Amino acid sequence: MRDELPPQPAPANSPAVPSASGITSLSDQGPRAASPVHVVGDPSIAVVGHGGQGPFSILPPMQDRPRVLVVDDEKFIRDILADFLGMEGYEVRTAEDGQQALTEMSRSVYDVVISDLKMPKMGGIELLDEIGRRNPNVLTVIMTGFGTVETAIDAMKRGAYDYVLKPFKVEEVVHIIQRALEKQRLSAENLRLREAVSLYKVSEAIAASLSLDEVMATVCDTALQEIRADFVSTWLDDGEGGFFERNRMIAPPRGSVHPHHAYFDPLSPEPARVEGPLVSTDPNTEPVLDDVDADVVRAHLSMDPMLIEHGVRCQRFFRGGSGKPAQSVIAVPLRAGGASPRLIGWILAASFSPGRRFDEGQRKLLSAVGSRAAAAIDNARLYEDLKATFKQTIQGLARALDRLDRYTSGHSDRVAMYATMLAIKLALPPELVEIVRQSALMHDIGKIGCVLNLNKPGRLTQDDYEAFKRHPSHGRDILEPIKFLQPLVPGVHLHHERWDGKGYPLGLSGNEIPLIARIVAVSDTYDAMTSDRAYRRALPHEVTIAEIERCSGTQFDRNVAAAFLEAIEELREQKLATGEDVPE
Repeated sequence: MRDELPPQPAPANSPAVPSASGITSLSDQGPRAASPVHVVGDPSIAVVGHGGQGPFSILPPMQDRPRVLVVDDEKFIRDILADFLGMEGYEVRTAEDGQQALTEMSRSVYDVVISDLKMPKMGGIELLDEIGRRNPNVLTVIMTGFGTVETAIDAMKRGAYDYVLKPFKVEEVVHIIQRALEKQRLSAENLRLREAVSLYKVSEAIAASLSLDEVMATVCDTALQEIRADFVSTWLDDGEGGFFERNRMIAPPRGSVHPHHAYFDPLSPEPARVEGPLVSTDPNTEPVLDDVDADVVRAHLSMDPMLIEHGVRCQRFFRGGSGKPAQSVIAVPLRAGGASPRLIGWILAASFSPGRRFDEGQRKLLSAVGSRAAAAIDNARLYEDLKATFKQTIQGLARALDRLDRYTSGHSDRVAMYATMLAIKLALPPELVEIVRQSALMHDIGKIGCVLNLNKPGRLTQDDYEAFKRHPSHGRDILEPIKFLQPLVPGVHLHHERWDGKGYPLGLSGNEIPLIARIVAVSDTYDAMTSDRAYRRALPHEVTIAEIERCSGTQFDRNVAAAFLEAIEELREQKLATGEDVPE
């Protein structure tokens, strides 16, 4: 598909002489050198050249010309059409039947196919159906000397762009091709407009997210959808002068009914990191790909931000192996850092489908996505660093609070361990298990606001107890203003609620109490009872679990308590087997 029109044809009023083969040729051209047909590979497929020693200077470079495939079982018609169309500035190849045409189309990209209707092996209608299935962007023109106009109209109903009845003038065919290319140009403009709208939406989505995972997934999905890549790989700097593959996506086969992309995240424990090429379990549905050679890509982008290669020149960007060879590759740098931007990574997209090559417009689209993604990635990383700093600060405060006296030292860490154990036992998803762990680690952060000695000998006074009961609310007040810590608030604020509604600070009961708080409650109780305090010695393990079991259905959620009692025995067995200390 090309944006520009080919050179104008000869005048339409040229005198013509009908030929025996159904083509009317121009007769006012005068004598000219014969244009030899150069056979490439199979003798039924030909590339048309011209006489003389050098190329026509008036024609555009071969790779920039619109490509036309002429399909007819009569060699004379193929040669005449190829000769004239070649003179008009098109790159033309020919095939003698539908099967040969499909073979040729699997090797190269074509803009227009001109096909006879009746041919041996595979006729024009079957070829038209196959082109519609395999290459829907290719426009097909049907030639026929058989039947009636209704036959050709039927072909148009099946997807043909236009038809030509034999005998015909060659300039008529040229005009039809010009109209077809103009239609493709307008379609391309509409596609670019849709891509611009899509780019705007993608940019909004990227800019609105501070999650590195979401940004990277959006970038990969955009590359697959908008530039129709078969493979996308994103790389980021590791902070130590190197780069690592952050995400990889492989598109399903075109026309596949699979609704999702095959997704590979090297940082995710599921699936585990794959060493070497990705090996397909089903060669019919998933390509076998070699790993990207990061050193070669980095070296190229350091010298030239434009990377678009086709054919054998693509192979240098992949480590040698048994992988499927790339047909086309584009890569765009990710740069961030203001006035002196630094390379923080790149996006690489590849096509492994024969005949499908990326164009400059697709590279520019990916580059636009990359420029927006680079800023978002930099912001997401800064946000991740900020979150980590906040978490470390809050956790440090919680641990410092534990260490105010020897009795509570390590309490928060142990409660976090028990709560994580219980969350896993309850089959919670990994992201929720992590929230439970962090909430348990910070569950007593509100004690910072309690001005009293909780470990003084003897019982607390009523005033002491009322002050102590305010620590969950103090914890909520500390965490709630920090947006990314808000998921931890229920476990911190409500871990002293009771199943029977007699707890504090809100007096919630049953399932009104968030699950995260019910988990922290039983975990906190177990560690408090099995640890020394100033006012009593640690209780034995057997006494503690008996008390938890007794309070199931009143203080604790019965199901959560039962899961804890089962999980704590499993944990004790594991620790005893490795020689670790456990409550006696």
